[in-house]
Amino acid sequence: MSAKESLQFVDTNILVYAYDISAGEKHQRAKALLKRLWEHKTGCLSVQVLQELYVNLTRKVAHPVDLETASQIITDLCIWQMHTPNGADVLGAIRIQQHYQLSFWDAMIIRSAAELSCELIWSEDFSDGQVIEGIKVINPLSETIDLV
Repeated sequence: MSAKESLQFVDTNILVYAYDISAGEKHQRAKALLKRLWEHKTGCLSVQVLQELYVNLTRKVAHPVDLETASQIITDLCIWQMHTPNGADVLGAIRIQQHYQLSFWDAMIIRSAAELSCELIWSEDFSDGQVIEGIKVINPLSETIDLV
């Protein structure tokens, strides 16, 4: 399976940029990535990501979106493959956190991507090209990444 066909997990920060029009070039690059994931039907998320996205879009971006718009964005993204963590996932994330010295929340992202059998995680929160639990992390905001 090529990178364009493999399941790909999207971290919250990339989604925020995709919907935050004040994010300039980051907005354009994140939006292009989401467009590609929609077209190839390869985007994956977790409930954690949707929760973080909602809070960020309605409270933390320079120009917060209204609650109705935020709800519609979440509704649209619910079409993607979704991981709903359970207790075993929390314990798995704790193991990942300890092994890789990550924050717990980043470890939950890794755990969710692994549970969905994703080959890639799109995020700016990890080292670009880093492999964790067999999943490659790529920063789509890097100018060296072709998102078309």
